[in-house]
Formats: sequence, structure tokens, C-alpha cells
Amino acid sequence: MTSIRRRTVGLVLSLLLIGTLLIALINIQDSQREIGEIYDAQLAQSARILQGMLRAAPRGEGRLALHASVTQALAEAADSPYGHRYEAKMAFQAWNARGEPLMRSPSAPIFIMPTTPGFTELTLEGEAWYGFLLPDPDHDLMLWVGERDEVRADLVRRILRHTLTPHLVGLVLLSLLAWLAIGWGLKPLRRMAGLIRHRDPESLQPLQLDPLPRELEPMQAALNRLLLQIEQLLQRERRFIADAAHELRTPLAVLRLHAQNALSAQTAAARDEALKFVVSGTDRLTRVVNQLLILARLEPRPSWSAEQRFDLRTALGATLEELGPWILDKGLDLSLEAEATQVQVHGDSAMLGIALQNLLTNAVNVSPPGGEIRVRLEVSANWAEIQILDQGPGIPVDVLPRLFERFYSSGAANGAGLGLSIVQTVAQHLGGRIELGNRPEGGACARLGLPVLPGPG
Repeated sequence: MTSIRRRTVGLVLSLLLIGTLLIALINIQDSQREIGEIYDAQLAQSARILQGMLRAAPRGEGRLALHASVTQALAEAADSPYGHRYEAKMAFQAWNARGEPLMRSPSAPIFIMPTTPGFTELTLEGEAWYGFLLPDPDHDLMLWVGERDEVRADLVRRILRHTLTPHLVGLVLLSLLAWLAIGWGLKPLRRMAGLIRHRDPESLQPLQLDPLPRELEPMQAALNRLLLQIEQLLQRERRFIADAAHELRTPLAVLRLHAQNALSAQTAAARDEALKFVVSGTDRLTRVVNQLLILARLEPRPSWSAEQRFDLRTALGATLEELGPWILDKGLDLSLEAEATQVQVHGDSAMLGIALQNLLTNAVNVSPPGGEIRVRLEVSANWAEIQILDQGPGIPVDVLPRLFERFYSSGAANGAGLGLSIVQTVAQHLGGRIELGNRPEGGACARLGLPVLPGPG
């Protein structure tokens, strides 16, 4: 069953039916007990009345006359309009102390006088009887008043029928009312479904259902949050496509020009020169594509688990070990200043490696031959800062504010203008910041600061 309406109505009606049956069962048990009490009282009272009548009648002829009178009255009950159909199912009988019958009603079964006083159950002539035996030894009497067992059973069945019939009819009516009421209650949900079904597939505007029931507020908030995430994803895709188109258009045009020059070259030297430009431009395009892919990978903000952390000094050493041979091959010296202590940082060490590679690459590109690149790690109580110092010409003051803009290059011929933007994105994801500045003694200094987690070290 997939319908909320049918499922809710079915559940409500099932609970009502179970509750009704339980209440009816309890009522039946109570009714049986109360009916038994009332009928027992009537049997005992009838025996007492009969006892009083027989006490008042003289023995012998007087009791015979009383018996004849009672028998005649009972016989006339069958033709009387004031009788009851249960009269024939009730009977009485009297004996003397010796067990000799004194009187009995016409409907009474013939049986030997019982000996156990009080209420008794008997099966006589194939019929079940429930009676009351009243002994009166002072007046030489033994009285029995009884009724067929079906009298009580029939009354219980009628009570059960009269009890369940209104409940079952009411249950049917309640089913219809519950179906209509739940349908009315689910109307806002249908309105929301219709709003979603008929909205423009291209629309990412938030849903606005007014009035909005409190129960649907989490659903609308979740849908609007999903729409916002989709819109942000599409914006990232559009920005990536725009960035790629913006950055690749000019290099591709230049490559095409150099390829045409190679094809139309008149000498081998001119052709080789043009092909060198083609190779150089291809390398630059490769770097641009790689940087764009890295930036696209970093755009969705990652979510770190509370346990995901790494040692900053270890990650820094791994990056320098990887890039060290390349830096030395460029004719530059590389040094690291850091204490041998553990510094725990929240996040992913691979992302930090991407940022350090970009900063070191920038430092290598601006450093003169024979220069030195110094990497320094400074740690305070809750903050760590990685400093990368070069001996290049420094950064012009008017250029500093724009260095983190995408595709802005401060003059590097092979630069894609994405490196520092990637570093800034990584710093933001790791909860830190990146700052660039000039050193008083010359050269530039990049400072990458990250928050330190409490831990060993």
C-alpha cells in the first residue's frame, strides 16, 4: 500500500476495529456476569415465594388445591396475550423430605430430587437446566426452581448483536468520514506536489507554499536547500566552462598561428623556431588544463569528519621532499626551518600539498639563478604559519590586491593566473588564510596560516 491516505485510513480503522472488539468482549463478559447475577436472584426469589405459598397452604388437601390452582394458571399463560415466550423455559418442582413429589409446573422435567442445596446445573431429557434448590426441613419441603440454559445464552447473544451492530455501522460511516477528513488534511501536500509537477523544469527558484502547514516546513526547506545546491553546482559548471573558454581561447589561437607559420616556413630554421613556439604553447595549455581541473576539484567545499586530521610538519616535509630535486635542478637552494614537533591540523594533507606546490612553483619562477628559497614553520598556541621566502624582485604594490583573481598573471609568461586562486581556495577549505607581501631585504614572502588542533606536540 503506497497511498498515505489509504494507509492512514486503514491503520485508524484497524485500531478502531480492534478497540471496538475489545470493548465488546469486555461488555459481553460484564453482561454475562450481571445477567447471571440477576437471574440467580430471580431464581432464589421465586423459590422463596413458592416456599411462602406452600408454608401458608395446609398440608394435604390445601397443597393439592394450591398445586391445581398454579397448574391451571400456568396452562392459561400459553393463550394469554400478556405472557412471555420464556415462560415455558422456566419451571419449578417441590418434594417432601422423603423425596415424594408434591407439585411441579407443566414445563418442569421429571427427575429425582437433588440433594445439594443452592445453585446447580443439570442435564435433563437432553436439555441443560440451571436451577436453585431450597431445602425447608422444618416444613417438610424441598423446592427447586430452574430455567433452561438457553435463556441466558439467548439474552447474551441479543446483547452482543445489539452492541456490535451499531459499532459496525458506525465503523462504516467513520471510514467514509475518515477518508474525507484525511483527504482534506493532505490537501496541502497535494498542492505542494502539484506546484512541483507544474513548475518550469528550468526553474531553480525556491518553493513558496502559502499557507504552509508546520509538518511540511522541513520538506519545503529540504527541497529549497536541494534547489540551492543544484543552482550552485550549475553556477560552478558555468564558471568552469567560462574560465576554460576564456583562458584557452587565446593560447589556441596563438598555437594555430605558430602551426601556420611552421607550415609556411621557407627555411628549416624558421620552421624549427615556429615548432618551438608550438611546443611551448602546448606546455602552457597543459598547465592551464591541470590547474583548471585542480580548481574544479576544490570548488565543492569538502566536509571533514571530526577525526580527519594530519601532522602539518610531516605534510610539509613530504612536499619539500617531492619538489626538492626539481628546485635544486633549477640552480636554487632550498632550506626548511621547523621544530621537530607534531602540529595537528584539521583536513586533508593532499589539499595542503596542492597549495604548497603552487606557492613553491611561484617562488622558483621569480628567483634568480643561485638564489635561495627558505621555508619556515612557526607554531603558536592555536595557530601555525608556513612562510615561503624567495629572493626575487618582489611584488609591485599596485599588483598585490589582484593576485588572487582568477586568470590574473603579474607578468609570468607561462602563468595561467590560477595558482594563487587555488591556494586561496585550499586555505579557505582548511579554515586558514593566505597572505602575500614583500620582505624588507628584498624578495616576496607568502604566509599560509592554519588553525592548530589540540593534541600531542
